[in-house]
Amino acid sequence: MNQMIRAVVVDDERYAREELIFLIEQQPFFQVVGEADSGEAAIMKAIQLQPDVLFLDVEMPKMSGMEAAKALMELKKVPLIVFATAYPQFAAEAFRINAVDYLLKPYDDMQVKQAVIRIQEKLMPKLGSEKGGHLGKLAIEMDGEIDYIPIHEILYMFRDEKVTKIITARKEYELRMSLKELESRLAPYSFFRIHKGYLVNLLHVSRLTPWFNGAYQLEMEGRSEKLSVSRNYVRDLRQRLELY
Repeated sequence: MNQMIRAVVVDDERYAREELIFLIEQQPFFQVVGEADSGEAAIMKAIQLQPDVLFLDVEMPKMSGMEAAKALMELKKVPLIVFATAYPQFAAEAFRINAVDYLLKPYDDMQVKQAVIRIQEKLMPKLGSEKGGHLGKLAIEMDGEIDYIPIHEILYMFRDEKVTKIITARKEYELRMSLKELESRLAPYSFFRIHKGYLVNLLHVSRLTPWFNGAYQLEMEGRSEKLSVSRNYVRDLRQRLELY
């Protein structure tokens, strides 16, 4: 899927904006299309750029993030809102405005990733209906021939030097495409990053066991190897697995 979720980041502090933009752009399927340093500028950017989501700082001079969000509700195309603040007491009001999520400063990768998942859950059905007739296959060229692998047959994939290796129950493949690009293409499917270099298909996970120092090991159906799950991904992985 080539369509991206378009985001605008709003914060009156430049370094806070830059930090959040960096974290958002690490996520697959997301593109930051604009930024603003005030509530008034946020409204103008929303009108001009028609983003899918605004990451909106609560505490800003003149027009606060809450005030800007209320004004945004009057637009023809209302973007999703994710509030950001250093003060958790604003959470109740944020959700009264129907915010998708609420980020606390200082930011960390995991809370941004969880917000991204919630945004995708809101937008992916809509995006999926627009793509039309997706065959659910991944094309892999090897030795001049092209194999078409059903997505549901992929167990996991990992980065090995300059290639990405794709593991199925029957065969292993090599692909020049980066893991991040694959993650973006497979966003509508049941894949999850368990480590910076590994993506697994949640449909084929058979066991998750504690390892050490907060990390886990994961086993896939029909495979003997154990894959390491970084402790930064464990909580979200467990939440996702409970849904399947």
